[in-house]
Amino acid sequence: MARVLSGVQPSGDFHLGNYLGAFRTWSEQQHEHESFYCIVNLHALTVDPDPAALRERTTNAAVLLLAVGLDPKISTIFVQSQVPEHPRLAWLLECTATMGELRRMTQFKEKAGGSEGVRAGLFTYPVLMAADILLYQADRVPVGDDQRQHLELARELAIRFNHRYGEIFTVPEAFIPKVAARVMDLQHPSQKMSKSLQSPQGTIRLLDDDEAIDRKVRRAVTDTETEVRYDPAAKPGVSNLLEILGAASGKDPAELAHAYSSYRQLKSDVAEAVVEMLRPIRARARELTDDMATVAAVLEEGAARAHEVASATYAKAAEAMGI
Repeated sequence: MARVLSGVQPSGDFHLGNYLGAFRTWSEQQHEHESFYCIVNLHALTVDPDPAALRERTTNAAVLLLAVGLDPKISTIFVQSQVPEHPRLAWLLECTATMGELRRMTQFKEKAGGSEGVRAGLFTYPVLMAADILLYQADRVPVGDDQRQHLELARELAIRFNHRYGEIFTVPEAFIPKVAARVMDLQHPSQKMSKSLQSPQGTIRLLDDDEAIDRKVRRAVTDTETEVRYDPAAKPGVSNLLEILGAASGKDPAELAHAYSSYRQLKSDVAEAVVEMLRPIRARARELTDDMATVAAVLEEGAARAHEVASATYAKAAEAMGI
């Protein structure tokens, strides 16, 4: 059975894009692979979060991961900071990576904006991500397009380390979902839906009520035409709605377009489909919020299992380097 590793930052409210682009796939594939799912709260430190808010978001992330269908009986669900081998292996890999490789990381260049005051952790972020993956000898890593470059670095570091010190790490392969991997903002369809909620009316949160979902979809930006067709380049707003409906119904967005003669009916059907898709998630999240002892127990058990695997990998890597 292949081993799969993926992680999510506790950086805000999870939304429809997180679910359709990642969480739903995780829930489905946990039955097919040995799965490790990590709440990467150490990565969140690169943006100077409020400590109390970070702790709360970490707990909320655990609630949502369980609510979307991750099963702790068959998947390992844990918080990154509770497994100390993550930063320990990251240091070994930082001594394997080069400055040139890290300078070429697109996300760093975009977020740093040339500022000298940017945190060093943002620069070395991809190495910690590599450690997250390599610790668990992951065969496959579900990633979005924006994380593909980071996974390529993890692969390169694994290959280089193995060449220098012996076969220690599994070289992971990327898995990018083909359907609705990128859900766009309803108000700014050229941008991805974001947890930062810079566009609250363009972001459908997983815990939004029915009325809020319906309102956001009906106010979604389309265009001045009236024809409903799937054309992401010329009609990004309409195409985004068709992508969402396609993901919710399991149908091809381009084929769905033929059934509509107006944006109004399309938006009505999208809103209804999203409400029905998210309703059981909201209900499960409420149950878990009322039983936080169970959530804490899941994370404790997950950290113990993750530590068992991670410590074995770290010991081999450290010994190979002479530590």
